[in-house]
Amino acid sequence: MNRRTALQTGIGLALASPLLAAVQNSRLEAAAAVLQHATSTGQIDAAALHVWQAERESAWAFGAATDHDAIFLLASISKPISVAAIMSLADAGEFDLNDSVQKFLPEFRGEGRERITMRHLFTHASGLPDQLPENSKLRAAHASLSEFVTAAIRTPLLFPAGTRFGYSSMAILLAAEVATRISGKPIARLVEETVLQPLEMKHSALGVGQLPTSDLMRCQVEEAAPESGAGAPSAQNWDWNSDYWRQLGTPWGGMHGSAADVARFLRAFLHPPEGFLKPETIALMLRNQNPPDMWPRGLGFDLGSGLSGPQRSPNVFGHTGSTGTLCWADPDSDSLCVVLTTLPSQAAAPHPRSLAAEHVAEAVR
Repeated sequence: MNRRTALQTGIGLALASPLLAAVQNSRLEAAAAVLQHATSTGQIDAAALHVWQAERESAWAFGAATDHDAIFLLASISKPISVAAIMSLADAGEFDLNDSVQKFLPEFRGEGRERITMRHLFTHASGLPDQLPENSKLRAAHASLSEFVTAAIRTPLLFPAGTRFGYSSMAILLAAEVATRISGKPIARLVEETVLQPLEMKHSALGVGQLPTSDLMRCQVEEAAPESGAGAPSAQNWDWNSDYWRQLGTPWGGMHGSAADVARFLRAFLHPPEGFLKPETIALMLRNQNPPDMWPRGLGFDLGSGLSGPQRSPNVFGHTGSTGTLCWADPDSDSLCVVLTTLPSQAAAPHPRSLAAEHVAEAVR
């Protein structure tokens, strides 16, 4: 095991009893042991764990990840990061959640598309599909992000806007396209300027940006989702590890980052810093925007028990990723957990990321 642990003790831990601190340490060690075992047996090539509660911070790296700055493909953890960048434009009064998408994308029309709002895009209630029917064809042809946008604007809707929940990466893509047309900036640049730089996320980029490729952990694509190539030899030039995919910078799943950087992002929603989003915008992103009979979603964030976070807290928020990533934050216990691995989420049940996160949840409750 390659392990690096950093502990900072402040007033939060100092006020805790020695027994409570010992119990918390034991459960955190159990979380680390899950990932140690998974990497030592070869199930997972690389993993990182980052935990923060009040003034206490712990970080571990395992396998091919030699320190906590190791960079992973975050997959759908990219979504809340991209949405935070897009919401910086809402902060500036450039759009409203109830605005029609067609207001900004005039070619987005027909089949009820005029009823789709920005809120629908962020909360997966738009009717747009998760992946395009021609996804593999586009990737094999090394299509540009704008070609994906053109296809997403035209793709058939699966249901009328607002009538049900349907997880949709293409909805996040179109939200990013709205942001690009409003700001005149590529979404990767907008993310850099409004999220990564203000939060000092120095080991992250939408795409690869200026990150050293030698620091990127390789995904175990042999057990990946079909839309990501699933290890097929014919997909090697467009799968998760390809130069094409790494550089494309898809706002729904193309972010690369370290566990420490994801932790910085989540902390900004627990304790909003100056120079980031307005506090009222942050609160809006963490509030359920869907009807009571629909899967709860904030703006870009998943909410609730599916994140393997503290089960007794109704306010847990975060996201998972198909490359084997998971993160959550809990305002009630003032804590957060980031688990990054190279093992695709569908490759194991239960996945080590979930087992580790559950141990952390027990430690901080």
